Amino acid sequence: MVLTVAITVMLTGYIALLLVLKGPSPTVSDMVVSTMWETRRGKAIINALFTDEEIEQILAQNSVGTPQQAEVTDEDNTEWVIPEDEKDDIQVIDIHGGTYSGKLMIVRDPNRIVLGINSEMGETASGYSVLDYVNYYGAVAGINAGGFQDENNQGDGSIPQQVVIKNGTVVYGSDTDYPCLIGFNKEKHLIAGYMTASQALEWGITDAVSFGPPLVADGHAYPQTGAGGGLNPRTVIGQTADGSILLLVIDGRQPDSIGATYQDCTDIMLEYGAITAANLDGGSSSVMVYNGEIINSVVSMNGDRSVPTAWLVK
Repeated sequence: MVLTVAITVMLTGYIALLLVLKGPSPTVSDMVVSTMWETRRGKAIINALFTDEEIEQILAQNSVGTPQQAEVTDEDNTEWVIPEDEKDDIQVIDIHGGTYSGKLMIVRDPNRIVLGINSEMGETASGYSVLDYVNYYGAVAGINAGGFQDENNQGDGSIPQQVVIKNGTVVYGSDTDYPCLIGFNKEKHLIAGYMTASQALEWGITDAVSFGPPLVADGHAYPQTGAGGGLNPRTVIGQTADGSILLLVIDGRQPDSIGATYQDCTDIMLEYGAITAANLDGGSSSVMVYNGEIINSVVSMNGDRSVPTAWLVK
């Protein structure tokens, strides 16, 4: 009897999933596929139900523009002038949308932003939680930064994704990689786009991580189509025309906050004046720490994950 009930429930769930994924509404199907594709278990289900060609087509129809090489102009080499009475300003804003909630931190002085890294990153040295990075560096706040290898969802944050640059030195990665690098030059201008590590150093980028995609450039959104990554937890970094840094973390995979698309995040960045913005690692890695506490609702009941890098506010 129990076995019969279990089989019935499984078959019912399978049929319901098929109706959603391959039903008459392409909009719903695309959203579900895009959302599930960003999780390990979801990706396995999608691979089982769709051909490679079908997956490629769906993702292409629900994406952020085409990869753009980063551009660094003379304006990126000018120093920010921050009034003395504003240099300590940090503002945290509750963010809400139809499918999500989260936190936006506005840091007035970009010179307070530093990249926290696991100095022993590699095969044998696990990463740290963002809270650990905040404590180690004596920072007041932080968010997760670049991606990392996460085989079978068991990644311990030891091996970063592609390239990491710290203090003007490539501390991880190969120059044959052409990732989306997200980081700062010595004047603390946020740079985001596709480039090699050597190009980044030539352009004066001192600290950077790999992820993406870029969302905003020169105050304009990158072209986006469809579901754009689906509804998932998100971490985004941006910068406004006066130099202020925007740190956004969106909660997801929870009853009261399913998650946000890339378009949702882009809209938030533009609403708060971003001239540059880029998506960072998200999902169960998305976390914001402030004054010694995690202030968003992380996915895992075990708290924030170990990660190889974090953007910190000193």
